[in-house]
Amino acid sequence: MAESYAKRRYPKHFLAKLTDAAAENYESQVWLSFAREHGYLNDEYYASYQRACEEVGKLLSYMMNHPDQYLPGIAHTKATRS
Repeated sequence: MAESYAKRRYPKHFLAKLTDAAAENYESQVWLSFAREHGYLNDEYYASYQRACEEVGKLLSYMMNHPDQYLPGIAHTKATRS
């Protein structure tokens, strides 16, 4: 996330880093399932972390679908044209 924010000046790089973050979030979900299946996490902790991952995924998805809100100068430019 920090890396994508730092690259928000470059829209394609910004989206690429957000995509990387979403992939890492999916990987985290896989490891959470693995940890639960092998007794490293109980069901309560698993559910809690899984909900957190789902929320992060929603936020990342929103950012990827609305990148203009996070790019410097873009939102301001669109608002003044209207």
